[in-house]
Amino acid sequence: MAKILCVGSAVMDIMFSLDSLPTEAEKYSALSAETIGGGIAANAAVAISRLGGSAFLVAQLGDDIIGKGIIADLISEGVNIDYVTCSKAAKSSYSSVYLDLNGERQIVNYRGKNLRLDTAWTRSPATFDAVLVDTRIPEAAAQALDMATSHQVPAIVDAEAPIDTSLLSKASHVAFSSQGLASLHPDLPSPQALAAIASTYQVWACVTDGPNHILYTTDDGIQSLPAYQIEPRDTLAAGDVWHGAFALALAECKDEVKAMQFANATAAYKCTQLGGRLGTPSRQQLNAFIRENNP
Repeated sequence: MAKILCVGSAVMDIMFSLDSLPTEAEKYSALSAETIGGGIAANAAVAISRLGGSAFLVAQLGDDIIGKGIIADLISEGVNIDYVTCSKAAKSSYSSVYLDLNGERQIVNYRGKNLRLDTAWTRSPATFDAVLVDTRIPEAAAQALDMATSHQVPAIVDAEAPIDTSLLSKASHVAFSSQGLASLHPDLPSPQALAAIASTYQVWACVTDGPNHILYTTDDGIQSLPAYQIEPRDTLAAGDVWHGAFALALAECKDEVKAMQFANATAAYKCTQLGGRLGTPSRQQLNAFIRENNP
């Protein structure tokens, strides 16, 4: 079983389903509501666990009702929380999420207060098959990427703005959201921006863009990979799930193209299911989906 260290954010999402996203300063009635775990790194860790990998999460929470709920949910998903710090007198992060009938979402996030991260995880004797970091705790992300490099395993950055560019030079793989890539090169089209990143930081890079093709770097220039064509019901956490599946596939020694294909299928399946990361498939469900669908 591949072991992946995930470093970054863990939050609670309070999700409301609506006919359409709010546009006015008035009251709205939800069609349904759910309270579910979220956060970039935490969503990726849950995806890894559901797909049969072993996920270890490094995150910072408050010792409050939100933090306790986040921990309970992660444990129920089989994520190792030995490296999660719960601080007294701190407030955990949480989000209000609106989801419309087309699967599009609107998010308001509170980042938390007085959060800190214990450094005990940096002295762990455990070895990992890959490291995946988001951009929310840059110092911890840098330490984790250095750990990956020292053990010669994939060092993957989930690059969503704001991006500390020092992380890119420590990575072996950088997977951008379209928003993340545009934040670094707003005046360049995506292919040129991606090529500039690869040249500047000497790193393999790709950019995801929802239902559109993925662009990625090769020795022969920028190539593209088609996405699955589906009818989305809920896109919440799809990008995080994609990154978790991509990291797991690299940890299982798949090459980048096969890892992206695996991640595309996982994220596509998730988008057909309601409930944010609750829609992440098991490996058995994913294999069935891949058999039945072609990108």
